[in-house]
Order: sequence, then C-alpha cells, then structure tokens
Amino acid sequence: MARTARITLIGGPTVLLELGGLRLLTDPTFDAPGSYPSSGGAVTLTKRTGPALAAAEVGAVDAVLLSHDQHADNLDPAGRAFLRGARRVLTTREGAGRLPGAEGLAPWERRVLAAGAGSLLVTATPARHGPPGIEPLSGEVTGFVVSEPEGRDLVYVTGDTVFYEGVAEVARRFRPAVVLMFTGAARTRGPFHLTMSVNDALETARAFPGAALVAVHNEGWAHFTETASDLERSFAALGQQARLVPLARGQTAEIAVPAPGA
Repeated sequence: MARTARITLIGGPTVLLELGGLRLLTDPTFDAPGSYPSSGGAVTLTKRTGPALAAAEVGAVDAVLLSHDQHADNLDPAGRAFLRGARRVLTTREGAGRLPGAEGLAPWERRVLAAGAGSLLVTATPARHGPPGIEPLSGEVTGFVVSEPEGRDLVYVTGDTVFYEGVAEVARRFRPAVVLMFTGAARTRGPFHLTMSVNDALETARAFPGAALVAVHNEGWAHFTETASDLERSFAALGQQARLVPLARGQTAEIAVPAPGA
C-alpha cells in the first residue's frame, strides 16, 4: 500500500514530519530573531527570522529527532522548552547526557516509536558537522533514517552534516523515499562549511538516485551562505531540478511513498 509523507517546514532545521500516524519534529527552534553567542564567545549566531509556526501551533509530537543540542540554530531556548512536552527525544549520546529524559543513540542504533496503531523504526546515522578534524569544535551530531518496521525506508534526515563517507554509507544501507538535506553551506569559523553546500547536495542526489530531495536549514540565519534559490539554479543547470521538492517556510509538501516493489 502506498503511503504519503507530509513535511512542513517551520523554519531553519525545524520540520514537522507526519508519517504512518505519528508526528515527528526535527531540531526545534522557536525563538524570535536575536543573537546567540557561544559559551566561549568565539562565535555569535544571528537569527534573522522567526518560525512560521509557534510551538503551541505545532502541538504535541510523538518524538523529536534532534541532530545535536550544542548549537542554537538547531536547539534554541524555546526549543529546549518544547522538548519537555515531547513523548520521546532521540539525539546523540553526548546530547542525552545534557538533556534529561533524552535517549542517546550511536550510529546505526535503532529505536521503535509507537503511537496508537502506528509504529516506526528510527535508525541513527553518521554525521560530520564540517571538514575532517572539526569534531573537537563541533561535537557529536547525528542523522536519522525513519522506516516502517521490517518494511520501507521512508525519510532520511541528514542532520547537520557535509557529504562524506558516513553519508555514502547511509546510501549503501538504506533506500529512503525522501532525503531531508540540511543545506545552506553554513560558515561560522572560516572559509570551510559546516552543512551541505550545493556540491554536497548534488553528491547526495547521486548517492540516493530514487529519492525525492527536500532542502532545509538554508534560511533564517546569518551564517547560511547558500540559499534555496542557489540550490535550485545549480540543480537546473545540471538537469536535476525535477529531483528537488520546493518547500518554503510555513508550507507543507505531500510526497507519495511507493509501495514495496513498485
């Protein structure tokens, strides 16, 4: 039987996924525009636009898929408050040590989510938040693959990562119908980028040839250096524009997930 994935972009990395009767939220960021200095003062992140939906408008969710907790553009103060109302929070092992009640997953670890008659399987995936050697500065980051138990792979959430061998390994293990790419080529510490650039997104498209591609995390913050329009123009220049599913803040995309074997 075919299934539909409903994907609503709230802003930045914050996306509501409605799959198989469950409601999942990625990286909650619900604050108004403002500045967020890092704990050591080396970096200040500037938020330019608020969320398309307030936390109260999103309502209850069955789980939060949190790529990491240490950066305000992925978890801000209002987002932290939102976590307290979520039935479950899945994140990195480091993050779980800082967030009461959160469940920490290492790469390839799995958890089953269930609500009512619906259930989903979530697998943590590798992520690297920048170039090789960035880990002491960026800390742990994770992505997620959401699948039907013993069935189809529905959505791959890359989390804050560049394209590297870890993402390529996800492509070898899973066949998601949708890839939610965290793009924007974020730069905070120098000329290297911390999230997917246009080139990374094109590599991701090649690695997941059967997936619809939804690009998020490319608006709303000053440290994003590439926009959704940059991505669309680049994909169009290479004849790949049909792979992208346009999604603006506050909009919902409904993407059909083919039946097994279709």
